[in-house]
Amino acid sequence: MALTTYTQVIGVADVEKLRGILERDGYEFSEKPYAHYSAKRGKLSVTVYEKGPKVLVQGKETEDFVKFTLEPEILGEARLGYEEVHNPEMFEPHFGIDESGKGDFFGPLVIAGAYTDGESTRTLIDAGVMDSKRVSSAARIGALSGVIRRTRGVTTAVVAIGPERYNEIYGRINNLNEVLAWGHAKVIEKLSGAVPTCRRALSDQFANPRVLQRALERQGVDIELEQRTKGESDVAVAAASIIAREAYVRWIERASEQWNVSLALGAGAPVVEAGKQYVKMHGVGELSRVAKLHFKTTNQVTGGNYE
Repeated sequence: MALTTYTQVIGVADVEKLRGILERDGYEFSEKPYAHYSAKRGKLSVTVYEKGPKVLVQGKETEDFVKFTLEPEILGEARLGYEEVHNPEMFEPHFGIDESGKGDFFGPLVIAGAYTDGESTRTLIDAGVMDSKRVSSAARIGALSGVIRRTRGVTTAVVAIGPERYNEIYGRINNLNEVLAWGHAKVIEKLSGAVPTCRRALSDQFANPRVLQRALERQGVDIELEQRTKGESDVAVAAASIIAREAYVRWIERASEQWNVSLALGAGAPVVEAGKQYVKMHGVGELSRVAKLHFKTTNQVTGGNYE
C-alpha cells in the first residue's frame, strides 16, 4: 500500500527552513489552527504544527516528498523504512492503549488496545497508521481500522463506556482519571487474556502513573507498564487510538440516526446547538442517554435547568 500520510517531529529552526523549501518548490500556503503554516501543491499537503513542532505530510506523493525533500534537506538522514534502527522498542511485542471521546460532550468514552509485534508493526507503518487525532476523515479512520484488524499478528480489544453508564460511574467516583484508569486496566486485562505471552504494555499518559498502576493491581493484572506522553508516536498506541475513534464515531452515527439529531463532535458551539435541539425534541431528562453530564456544556445546553 502506498504511503499517503507521514508525521515527524522537527527542530524549531527547521520550521522556517522548511517554509523556504516549500516556497522554492511552488507550494501554496494557507493558515490552519494550531499550525505554523500549511502548504499544498497538487494533491500533496504539508502542515507544520506548533506542538512539537511536528510536520504532517498527506497525499499520494507523500513517500517521494519524505525521501527526496524532508529527509535530505531537513532531517539529514534516512528514516523512512529505518524505524527499526531509530526505535527498536516499537518493534518488540507489546500492547498499546489509547482512548477516544474523553473531550467530547456527546457519546461514550472508548478505550482500545492493540497488540503488535515486529512484523505487524512494519505492516501498519507501511499502511500509514498514525494517531487518530491527526486523521480528520471518518472514512480514513474506518479504512485504517480495517487494515489494523486484518493485519496478521495484531490483536485488538475495546471497552466502550456508554453515556448512561459513564454518568453513573462518574457520579460515584467524581474523577475522570479514575474512570480512564479503570477502562485502560480492563483493556489490558482483555489483551493479556488473548495474548498471555506478552509482558509489556504502553499507554499514553493521562495522569499520575500511579493511578493506572493501582487500577491494574485491582484487576489483578501483572505486567510491565510504561506510560508516556505523546505515546501515540508508538504504532501500537496509534493503532489503539484509531480503533477507539472508529468505535466512538460509529456510536455517534447510530445515536444521531436513532434520536434524529446530528450529534456534533467536541464541546464547542455546534455541540451546544445540537444539545439544545436534542433537549427540545426529547426533553432534558433524556440528555443522560447521549451526553456526559459533568461537562460545563450541560449548563449551556439546558440553561442550568438540569438536575
